[in-house]
Amino acid sequence: METTYLREQLAAKGLKVTHQRLCVLEAIHTLHNHPTADQILEHIRPTFPTIATGTVYKVLDTLVENGLVMRVQNDKDVMRYDADVEHQHHHVYCKDCDAIGDYKNEELDHLLSDFFATHQIPGFSIDSIRLHIHGRYTEGIPSNHIQDPS
Repeated sequence: METTYLREQLAAKGLKVTHQRLCVLEAIHTLHNHPTADQILEHIRPTFPTIATGTVYKVLDTLVENGLVMRVQNDKDVMRYDADVEHQHHHVYCKDCDAIGDYKNEELDHLLSDFFATHQIPGFSIDSIRLHIHGRYTEGIPSNHIQDPS
């Protein structure tokens, strides 16, 4: 991921562009696997050995609060992070290997939007709809889904 783009993302949200924020945001974009905070830290440490674990968590909270990344939780209550906040998508979660992957399907998006347009939830305004589809891979993990080592 190009550093200029990441700097622009931070600045567009009114955030100060710091080395810590750039490193964490770059790691999430580079890893492409809905990484955990520990995986992000492991990715950053070789080039930024002095970064504190608490700093990574604070940066992640700031990025989530400002809509630059989103949290995705697995069945084991492990928090993972997704940098794709611009494109409507859902997540598939493999119960056997703990992999989380993106699932994009416009037809499903239209079905869900149409359903909730006619079946509104009283007193509730929907901002977005994201499904977490739970199951098991029957033909191996796709290359864009990385197993959580925990």
